[in-house]
Amino acid sequence: MENTFYNFSAKTLQGKVKSMADYKGKVVVIVNTASKCGFTPQYAGLEELNRKYSEKGLVILGFPCNQFGNQEPGSSKEISEGCLINYGVSFQMFEKIEVNGSGAHPLYVFLKKKLPGFLGGRIKWNFTKFVIDRNGKPVKRFAPTTKPEQMEEYLLKLL
Repeated sequence: MENTFYNFSAKTLQGKVKSMADYKGKVVVIVNTASKCGFTPQYAGLEELNRKYSEKGLVILGFPCNQFGNQEPGSSKEISEGCLINYGVSFQMFEKIEVNGSGAHPLYVFLKKKLPGFLGGRIKWNFTKFVIDRNGKPVKRFAPTTKPEQMEEYLLKLL
């Protein structure tokens, strides 16, 4: 059986295993995050998309990662508090993972295989964004420099 987005699961910041199958029928944006990055203000834009379109079926999933310039050194509790206090994040955040190398989370191995990008399948930096359509198919990859509001038009077509 071929792996699909819905076959994966990950641990939330609260330590609970969450199946991606819970998001069947939704448009999902997956983003590797960091709280001490030049792109960290994108949390605000992601939260705005979340608030505007969650009722239409948009889901945003954040995966903290410390593989780029040591920009996510905190514990799950610190990450959670920082997201909430600084950016009012209400979308689902997961435990810190690796997105590149031999320790890469299986979900990211899958996403990079389906949408390799410019670096031959590697994640270049924090806030690389993947879009999964309502059928669980990875359909688009956005660079870290792409602001969440620049993704809005594309996402609306899928919603």
